Amino acid sequence: MATETNILAIESSCDETAAAIVSDGTRIRANIIASQIAVHRRFGGVVPEIASRHHMENIVPVVSEALATAGLAFSDVDAVAVTYGPGLVGALLVGVAYAKSLAYALGKPLIGVHHLLGHIYAGFLAYPDLPLPAVSLVVSGGHTNLVYLEDHTTRRILGSTRDDAAGEAFDKVARVLGLPYPGGPELEKLAREGDPRAIPFPRAWLEENSLDFSFSGLKSAVINYLHHARQVGQEVNRADVAASFQAAVAEVLVTKTLLAATSYRARSILLAGGVAANSVLRRELRSAGEQAGLPVFFPPRELCTDNAAMIGCAAYYQYLRRDFAPLSLNAIPDLPLN
Repeated sequence: MATETNILAIESSCDETAAAIVSDGTRIRANIIASQIAVHRRFGGVVPEIASRHHMENIVPVVSEALATAGLAFSDVDAVAVTYGPGLVGALLVGVAYAKSLAYALGKPLIGVHHLLGHIYAGFLAYPDLPLPAVSLVVSGGHTNLVYLEDHTTRRILGSTRDDAAGEAFDKVARVLGLPYPGGPELEKLAREGDPRAIPFPRAWLEENSLDFSFSGLKSAVINYLHHARQVGQEVNRADVAASFQAAVAEVLVTKTLLAATSYRARSILLAGGVAANSVLRRELRSAGEQAGLPVFFPPRELCTDNAAMIGCAAYYQYLRRDFAPLSLNAIPDLPLN
């Protein structure tokens, strides 16, 4: 009987301390997350130094809980995987230092995983046979990318944001609307009560057939709309603002994703990243995919936000090709996906 390959994965790129045990790249035996949302909410966003301190406090108990949940000992682990970028440098360093120490002590391979690649592989956790080549739309607080996945070893970036990421725009608009942190889910909740056609906010298409994104103009348009309304004493329907903004973001994301998928003859579309949990984006992308005859795949919502299971899945494919990291691995806060 073949034995399973057990990856112990660690994720600490921002404000979640996470550890997971993933077997053979598909079976999540444990997925433990210590969230810091309550800690950072009073500041309206993540405070890097505070995040790092909490990672230091949480990482040992989180890893211990993951092993206990999986019913495994350290000796059952075949490799140690860790996010080494991009992200907050102090937060990354906590996870990287712990993973390196653990790999050395256990005499096991160390696997460094790109955070965004982890988000992409959250989809393969749910759909191991997802048709390739695929185009993945990766949408998070810090990144918005279109990535062409030829197979599990070859990928390239087709488009990126030229300014604000979509998730960053969500957070900033949520803040000016007076919504609590984290802003994205709160804005989506408010938007359910509004009319997405109420306010014609601009869509930035850039050059013809461009696969790049720009959301700073849309963000500024929302801020200017609210500022003007206050100046003239006009009552603002916040739900309409939220719904109209969300519709503008979704339209741009969906249109460019379909353009990329059809231009590069992809067999499927994969949505990934924290913003992939957004219901409107899921609905519109699925509808557009159906019209184009392309299957659209979403990770389960619990795997859209930062977690270590996605890191374990990505690491498994690196493990198969013996893509191991040296113990000199360092955190790289601006690590490029290419």
